[in-house]
Amino acid sequence: MSRSILDETQIDPSIRATISNSHADIVREVQAAIADNAVVVVGMAQNPFPRKARKALDAAGTSYKYLEYGSYLGGWRRRSALKMWTGWQTFPMVFVNGMLIGGASELQRLIDTGELSRRIAGKPSGMAG
Repeated sequence: MSRSILDETQIDPSIRATISNSHADIVREVQAAIADNAVVVVGMAQNPFPRKARKALDAAGTSYKYLEYGSYLGGWRRRSALKMWTGWQTFPMVFVNGMLIGGASELQRLIDTGELSRRIAGKPSGMAG
């Protein structure tokens, strides 16, 4: 898969640092959580889908790290850095063993098929758990 991202050579050198540093702290925080936890859910207040993902993980008995950034009315600029970093435009953003698997619906599919527990255990897809 190739995602279109503006090549650095097409960005004026005078603004490269501004682009690079724009809300980089939020990306670093999520990267650190991903490095330290098998499952990470990134969400926002007032959005029912991060809550749905967390409830599904709780019901499955799966531990996770939850990071919440703002609400519909606040924090959207910071969250946009995560959207640009991942290419995923909605919340939650669910990571399993460092891989973005999507949102609440994709997570539920992994839980329903048993794939989530296989991935957390580090077994390739298709192997019996």
